[in-house]
Amino acid sequence: MSIIKGKKFEGRKISFAIRKAKTVFLMAHKNLDLDALGSSIGMYMFLKNRRRKCYIIIDDKNHEPGVDKVLKELDGCINIIKTEKIEEYLHPKKNKNLLIILDTNKTDLVQNKEVLKKIENKMIIDHHELGKTTIKNAIIIDDKKASSTCEMIANLIELYDIDLEPYYATILLSGIVLDTNNFTLNTTVDTFYTAYYLASMGASAKKVQYLLKQNIEEYTERQKLMSAIETIDEKVAFTKASPYTQYRREDLAKVADTLLFFNNIEASFVIGKIGKDEIGLSARSLGNYDIIKILEKLGGGGDTYNGAARFENTTISKVEQELKKLIKEEGE
Repeated sequence: MSIIKGKKFEGRKISFAIRKAKTVFLMAHKNLDLDALGSSIGMYMFLKNRRRKCYIIIDDKNHEPGVDKVLKELDGCINIIKTEKIEEYLHPKKNKNLLIILDTNKTDLVQNKEVLKKIENKMIIDHHELGKTTIKNAIIIDDKKASSTCEMIANLIELYDIDLEPYYATILLSGIVLDTNNFTLNTTVDTFYTAYYLASMGASAKKVQYLLKQNIEEYTERQKLMSAIETIDEKVAFTKASPYTQYRREDLAKVADTLLFFNNIEASFVIGKIGKDEIGLSARSLGNYDIIKILEKLGGGGDTYNGAARFENTTISKVEQELKKLIKEEGE
């Protein structure tokens, strides 16, 4: 495993890996958001500029509204395949295939773990913390200072002076806006410069807001979570959902984002049911509270500012008890 840092060095390393490949597959995390999809599409355009055959692997059956809008608008414009069809597109020479994993580095979080076995050459482009379940035997380009993977891909596109159509610049910008909660979290001077660069390429702020528009019913359901807020040690905000209501992972994340806007709150944790037998935990931090230590003990992961964990065949109450126990230990 090699970790590459420094934007120009990263760009050269990516370009070198691509130069050796004939066919490139792109795969992000499950439950795509606009950063995962946006960085995949941005990388797709970079690869097309390099005249490589490329395919985006998407196995998700359901999509959040912004992702669904983009996929419908790009229907027929980009090559999207499912894992079950990958054999049809693999280059006959194994060493000519390359898998690029975007916006995650964890084995359990990718669209389909089987793809990791099918393609030997792998590269990760991500901005999250590395951990015990980080994918092995891959070139890792990890920039924890970047606001998003979309920011990293936009930097790559600028480095090689690639002419990007306004629509694709807009999708990259939407990923940045999403992951920074509208430039309020995990934002640096570089983030604002990247947004300026994308705007200079024709990215539309109005279109970004369209992609990020929320569903009224889903917003109303999220507000129910706001009625059960607790504070722990005066700096951690916590809330949990009813065991009878199912939420999307993105809904829990949005509530966790909102909790950080209250006075004195340094970190937030939100628990809710996200599947028939699955519980989700979303966490956020302003950077001064170590949420990663807690999440990793729960089998999850993320970075300094955001993270998550998933649990199967358990209850919200049991997850709550374990989480509060770890928060208390962390505060001692």
